[in-house]
Amino acid sequence: MKIDTAMVLAAGLGTRLRPITDTMPKPLVPIAGKPMIDYVLDALAEAGVEDAVVNVHHLADQMEAHLAGRSRPRVQISDERAQLMDSGGGLVKGMKLLPRKPLFVMNSDLFWVGEREGEASNLSRLAGFFDAAHMDIAMLVVRNEDTTGHNGKLDFSLGKDGRLTRYKDGLPHPVVYAGVFILAPDLLDGSPDGAFGLNASFDKAIAAGRLFGLELSGHWITVGTPDAIAPAEAAVARFSITGR
Repeated sequence: MKIDTAMVLAAGLGTRLRPITDTMPKPLVPIAGKPMIDYVLDALAEAGVEDAVVNVHHLADQMEAHLAGRSRPRVQISDERAQLMDSGGGLVKGMKLLPRKPLFVMNSDLFWVGEREGEASNLSRLAGFFDAAHMDIAMLVVRNEDTTGHNGKLDFSLGKDGRLTRYKDGLPHPVVYAGVFILAPDLLDGSPDGAFGLNASFDKAIAAGRLFGLELSGHWITVGTPDAIAPAEAAVARFSITGR
């Protein structure tokens, strides 16, 4: 399925990355010389996304100034200066700026490296995997051993049919949520007004048997604290030799 719109969640406070985030929003923190949000927006552009909404709150002026320099994808701002909406509320607000159709939803501070040259990108693979007739969410997931900077928490169990369930000890094929999914907008109909998190929506999709996962190709990176920057940059350097 062609997915050409996206919502990028970028309004968080980045408190664990202080003191860096006292003066710089977390999505603009450079890893190997490139702001984290640019890894995200570049991946979306490569996958054919034409229009993206980015929400802003902390040091929002810096975010807007940086994003004004991009032409691919075209970026609209969802302004949360007055009220931070959390992941779910921010998504609902931002989606009002886009056509009502399936879209990518992506965190602004998680990315991957090492996709194989000559093969479809992770986002293109996810778009091809998504089937609106059977899925409310198609989520990119990653094995814990293919991560840098992650705390080891296992989020889901990936079934042989691609369905995801919440991970519990002993379940097969444990995976980590990789910070990106394709959403059928109907899933959020009836969501609460104001701020709310997305976990309840994930559970709603699980209960309906409509949360599916696709395993990431390459190596996934998260940067939560200042001491995670050096390992992240080492991973980027290591995988840039052999992949995209």
